[in-house]
Amino acid sequence: MRTITVALDAMGGDFGPCTTVPAAVQALSILPELKVILVGDHSLISSQLSSIGAYPKDRIQIQHADKVISDEEKPSKSLRHGKGSSMWETVDLVESGQAQACVSGGNTGALMALSRYRLKLLPGIERPALVSALPTRSGQKVWLLDLGANVSVEAEQLFQFAIMGQALAEQHLNREPRVAILNVGEEEVKGNDLVRSCAEKLTNTPSINYTGFVEAHHLLQDEADVVVCDGFVGNVCLKASEGVANLFLEQLRRHMCQSRIKSWLAKIFFGGLISDLKKMNPDQYNGASLLGLRGIVIKSHGSADKTAIINAILEAVHEVKRQIPSRISDRLETVLLERQQ
Repeated sequence: MRTITVALDAMGGDFGPCTTVPAAVQALSILPELKVILVGDHSLISSQLSSIGAYPKDRIQIQHADKVISDEEKPSKSLRHGKGSSMWETVDLVESGQAQACVSGGNTGALMALSRYRLKLLPGIERPALVSALPTRSGQKVWLLDLGANVSVEAEQLFQFAIMGQALAEQHLNREPRVAILNVGEEEVKGNDLVRSCAEKLTNTPSINYTGFVEAHHLLQDEADVVVCDGFVGNVCLKASEGVANLFLEQLRRHMCQSRIKSWLAKIFFGGLISDLKKMNPDQYNGASLLGLRGIVIKSHGSADKTAIINAILEAVHEVKRQIPSRISDRLETVLLERQQ
């Protein structure tokens, strides 16, 4: 059985080693082929491991890092002064080949900057993009990108996001994904120059199963498998969706807690609905992939709990097994050949 090594920024996120270390240990129990390198303060990590008790010591390694990049630190500063930090060392383990993928819940801008600097972009990719899978009404998933790595893009870069998203989704679905563009309307005349120009490029690319525009209220209706947009729109759309789901759950819980009878009735009539809404919890789909790099980098939510971090590690392992960077390169090569014909 092939060993897959994932480097985990143990200091990243709001809770640091008290969540990342237990998550790593539990992930090892789920995946026998997994090995984890915990990067960060050696004493803090060791203390957490000691409190856990029994764990496979031969599959966990600690790499000490003196510094931590704060959430407020600008990406430019992290590039100049971030060497020796847990995030820098985590990415470096992928660059050196000691790990096949890395996971961090730290500063998103810094992670993107460091990953791009240390791992470099794939040939033909101008910018990396953050992508994550969201649940739909059918039980399938839709991959949305970009989720915030690029607040403004050009049509060619949006087109590249579509290529990368299709390559990733295909390895999860085992079929040709439907690709759409997020827009203010479904008609061809709707939208700004960016989306209309990208639509033209996708329409003229036979190897991409482009299905047209999709509106935000249809995003979770299983009308597409991959939906592309710029990072500003994607981030706002994602957080608005999370907010609506959490608001509905909170209101439902509040009414359920008013009396035992209401609680009992709600569980009978709305149990399935509550279960579906819980799937919108960020913890359930934690692990946004930073696509377009020569290595695999997974961004975890800063507020992620143990379950969410485990999901991020599982996504990293999946992408290693499916060789996502190579899949993207192959798809780019196909598109390039189409354009030359």
